[in-house]
Amino acid sequence: MEAETAKMNWAYLLDGFEGRISRKTFWIAMGVVTIAEIIGHILAERIGGPRLDAIVDLAFAYPEFAIAVKRGYDRNLPIWIVGSFFGAGALLDFLTVADLAGTGDTPSVAAIALAFPLTIFGLGLLIELGFRKGTSGPNRYGPDPLGQT
Repeated sequence: MEAETAKMNWAYLLDGFEGRISRKTFWIAMGVVTIAEIIGHILAERIGGPRLDAIVDLAFAYPEFAIAVKRGYDRNLPIWIVGSFFGAGALLDFLTVADLAGTGDTPSVAAIALAFPLTIFGLGLLIELGFRKGTSGPNRYGPDPLGQT
C-alpha cells in the first residue's frame, strides 16, 4: 500500500495478508470493525444467546486478523505471533459453539485455561501493534506505510 492517504482502501485492509499499515490505519480499521462487531454481538445475544454470539466472533476474526497481520508486518513480526492469538480465540469460540465452555457463571476448566493467558497475550499484542512504532523504511514485508526511507 502506498503512503497513507485520506481515503482508506477497505478491501485491502479487510481481505488479505500482504503489506504493512501504520498505527493510525490500524486504529481506524480496528475501531470500525469493532463497532460493527459490537452491534453484531448485541443482536446475536438477543436472537440466539452465547452460541450465536461466538459465531459472530468467529465471523469477525478474519478481517481483524487481516488488519492485525498487516500491522504486525509493519513491526516486522512473523505471522505466527498474531496467528497464535487469533487461533486461541477461535478455539475458545469453538468451545462455546460446541457447548463445552460452560456458562458465564461457571466456565469450564478448558475455557478458563484458554481465556486467562489469551487475555494477557491479547493485551501485550495490543501494546505491540497499537502503540509501538513500525519499522522505519522498507522491511521484508513491504515499503514503509508512512513513506519513510
